[in-house]
Amino acid sequence: MKFMKTSFLPLIAALVMMGCNSEKKSEQVENQIPVESLSSPAEGNSSLPFLSIDDDKKLILSWVERMEDSVVLKFSTLKDKSWSEPGIIASGSDWFVNWADYPSVVRSGNQMISHFLAKSSPEMFSYDVHLIQSADQGKNWSTDFIPHNDGTLTEHGFVTLLPFDGLFFAAWLDGRNTGGGSHSDGGHEMAGGAMTIRGAFISHSGELSGEALLDDRACDCCQTGGAITENGPIIVYRDRSEEEIRDMSIVRYVDGEWTEPKIIHNDDWKIAGCPVNGPRASAIGPNLVIAWFSAANQNPEVKVIFSQDNGETFDDVVMVDNSTPIGRVDISMIDETTAIVSWLDKSADKTEIKAATISIDGEVKNEMVIAETDPARKSGFPQMEVIEGMAYFAWTEIGEENAVRVTKIDLPSLL
Repeated sequence: MKFMKTSFLPLIAALVMMGCNSEKKSEQVENQIPVESLSSPAEGNSSLPFLSIDDDKKLILSWVERMEDSVVLKFSTLKDKSWSEPGIIASGSDWFVNWADYPSVVRSGNQMISHFLAKSSPEMFSYDVHLIQSADQGKNWSTDFIPHNDGTLTEHGFVTLLPFDGLFFAAWLDGRNTGGGSHSDGGHEMAGGAMTIRGAFISHSGELSGEALLDDRACDCCQTGGAITENGPIIVYRDRSEEEIRDMSIVRYVDGEWTEPKIIHNDDWKIAGCPVNGPRASAIGPNLVIAWFSAANQNPEVKVIFSQDNGETFDDVVMVDNSTPIGRVDISMIDETTAIVSWLDKSADKTEIKAATISIDGEVKNEMVIAETDPARKSGFPQMEVIEGMAYFAWTEIGEENAVRVTKIDLPSLL
């Protein structure tokens, strides 16, 4: 959760602007796919959108609105092509609000759970994960609570929330071993120990169980991701070796136990600082797909990989874009054999949200531009979800007042 100082930014800029490497992505033809703009339920100075799908195949959008002295977390559900009246989840004047570490909300039946971050002390990198729940589809919300009990004034965030087996599962980056040190020039090294990944199951009444250390050394400020396979939850994240190799890893919940961390693919990206660019995952049955960004050897790349056995083994890596991507990926399964991936691409004169379809046999097709955007941090991480033949996208449009925008595309026209 250590965000780059100015001295480190030129390195990242150089990485993302480098040309293609010798490995070519699959042949693609950029299609003029109709992109339909939707009205947005977000009002005022809104940002940090998050998309999820409930059990009834309804789309949920959450976002934050900034007031004079506080931040409000809101949500709305897309019903019959129109958004419900926005509901308020929580608000506060002591929140930690960051372009890369955004709140989320998920729903299973009538039960909902959401998270936000709040400061635990005046120190810059001292904040906690706060969870809040609703038993009536968001009409009323419980008192918020903290899922980690370490009591340290350190960083906690980058949460993944998943409904599972009548419970919710939460995973987060946990800085209890870092000692609350300050960032060093040129990277995100803490004065103490390493960042960890931890998780716990949460009942609908807010009781915690199965608290677990998932990895005792992880990259410091990349988003975690997750999905539910036939075996149960999986969590994906950027790992961190003693040699500063920061490739993607997975842990899986199998027969009531968490597996040991396993590298998904050896990119061998050695970088002495966190690139703030985490993976995303999606699953249908035993078929799992993961997307991520890497810049090993100063070659920026967006990659995708499939597993057909719940993440136990993986197929060959699929190169989606190795021209000028800057990452910020998302991915969703369309059906058992096809996924759609989105990412940011920065050319010399513009930055675009792009998307493409990928089949389980490795074919990349239908590369398309969803929208132009801004490469600045405050534009955040675009979100994507697939529901009933439509892919929905949400992102922050930068202006005098930032605004959440929403679009969709018709997937049958691509398949």
